[in-house]
Amino acid sequence: MTPDPSATALPAPEILPLGLDALVIRFALQFSEPANAAAQALAADLEAAPLPGQAEVAPALASVLLRYDRSATTGEALAQALAPRLASLPATAPLPTRRWTVPACFGAAAGPQLAEAATLAGRSETALVAELCATELRVLALGFAPGQPYLGLLPEHWQMPRLPALTPRVEPGTITTAIRQIVLFAAPSPTGWRALGRCALRPFAPDAPEPFLLRPGDALRFAPADAGEIAALDAAGDPRGGSVLEILK
Repeated sequence: MTPDPSATALPAPEILPLGLDALVIRFALQFSEPANAAAQALAADLEAAPLPGQAEVAPALASVLLRYDRSATTGEALAQALAPRLASLPATAPLPTRRWTVPACFGAAAGPQLAEAATLAGRSETALVAELCATELRVLALGFAPGQPYLGLLPEHWQMPRLPALTPRVEPGTITTAIRQIVLFAAPSPTGWRALGRCALRPFAPDAPEPFLLRPGDALRFAPADAGEIAALDAAGDPRGGSVLEILK
């Protein structure tokens, strides 16, 4: 979904039925920072104070999925109960309560399209990596694959298109970019995003006590490391991959 950086005001959100037991609260038809902030704010509010019959809340880039127990409520009742929540949403996303520092290496075999991305951004490879590592990213949403984070937003010169053809496969931990965002791959996958580097963090670890390591709204910063360090972290088998999690007050 392409960011719309010019969007500042949002229309009234739509509440749409999805299947037999869910609603989608849609703030916009494409990604924008205000729409993402509204989605994260609503999800945080519903998690903190669940509605009667609420079963699951999952924020996306510009919407929120709300699943419910059909034996306890109806879609119509939930839509009515949502109205005051939507009317009182804050204008900004909640502040992060968790911050990750993630070791990562860039370029060469780990990031074969770093040079191309740097050219598109009008920066040297070194400057582009330094800028990425200096930017505190937010987890905008999880999607496409279980636990897979979309991270952003990056400065305007990162507004680069996707590749004209798919890369057949990238490995878990691959750090890719397009449209001012970073996707950190959670599983082997084809992609049209440019690979910049990789880390040993595994956003989805099905056998771990906490399978989904990242949450929407988390803050994340990459810390430069060399390929040997990342290989050693990979071999250690810890899904966190040497990452440090700080709980914020």
